[in-house]
Amino acid sequence: MDEVRQENPKNTGKVELNKEEFGKVMKKYKKIKKYMKSNLFQVKMMDGTEKLVTELTKGLDETENN
Repeated sequence: MDEVRQENPKNTGKVELNKEEFGKVMKKYKKIKKYMKSNLFQVKMMDGTEKLVTELTKGLDETENN
């Protein structure tokens, strides 16, 4: 169990975190960030054929609006 710390020590909480799942998510996140820095991503954005990142950002926008 990992502890979340804030500036005010009175406001602390505990979070259960599955380290294996967190590792998988971080690995996927790093691959996507690397892809976003690539020339292939830039070309696909110009063509309008890029799907992965646009779908993720579209889903994020929908959750923020609700």
